[in-house]
Amino acid sequence: MAEKPQTSANFSSVPVILLLSLFSLPLLVMYAYLFIDTISDTEVGSLIPSEFTLRHWSFLWETKTGKPNIWLVTLNTFIFASCITGVILTVASMAGYVLSRLNVPARGFFLAGVMVLHAFPSVTLIIAIFIVLQWIGLYNSLIGVILVKAAIDLPLGIWLMKGFYDTVPWEIEMAGTVDGASRFTVWRRLVLPQIKPAMMALGLFSFLTGWSEFILPQVLAPGAKVQVLSVYLASLIIDDNNFDFGTFKAVGVFYVVPVLILYVFFQKHLMNIYGGGTKG
Repeated sequence: MAEKPQTSANFSSVPVILLLSLFSLPLLVMYAYLFIDTISDTEVGSLIPSEFTLRHWSFLWETKTGKPNIWLVTLNTFIFASCITGVILTVASMAGYVLSRLNVPARGFFLAGVMVLHAFPSVTLIIAIFIVLQWIGLYNSLIGVILVKAAIDLPLGIWLMKGFYDTVPWEIEMAGTVDGASRFTVWRRLVLPQIKPAMMALGLFSFLTGWSEFILPQVLAPGAKVQVLSVYLASLIIDDNNFDFGTFKAVGVFYVVPVLILYVFFQKHLMNIYGGGTKG
């Protein structure tokens, strides 16, 4: 009968948890006060809320003058982030496998080119991208900015996926090919399930970067019909002398809630990314 592994008596997780909780406390207090501040009115010069109100959250059921509907903006943001995630996962999962397993021509040159492309900030390419999108008729459209954002984030995704494919044992593929499976079937049914943690983590990171992107939608898709939440939030403070700071904070909380939910439910997958491929 196998013996149960003994836990170290010299190590306790309690001090670590207490230390991390202490460092996290200011952040938690900040978020709590920010939310309380959005559902209350505070007198000038005071930090204590004076009365409860939902006036700052009226953007949820009322369309602000000169502003698009918040639910349309939220839908645009969700479509933008989801499509970017889908494109990156699809292309990176296949390209990473090719670079890891197949002896393609100029493989080393392509790998170096992937990292060089990732080194260029999107801001340095914005003028050229703007001209190209205008020329092909995709300026001020979600499709155009989705393709641009996905192309900019793809190099890192390909590099990460290639690294995880490298950890998958060759024996898994050999067993599939010996049984007569095609290369595509081996990749889809045998290799891909081994890197599920990497797929989940890359998908989550891609979604979050798309959700928080501001520069590209602001420049390449500024129209009201294709506006995303980051651009909507920035538009609330364009006029420094006349803006509703309470509404600005409420929209900020509304904007960050999906991110917090994703981290709560998918933090396990984020930790599993360090595990690499698993032997099946």
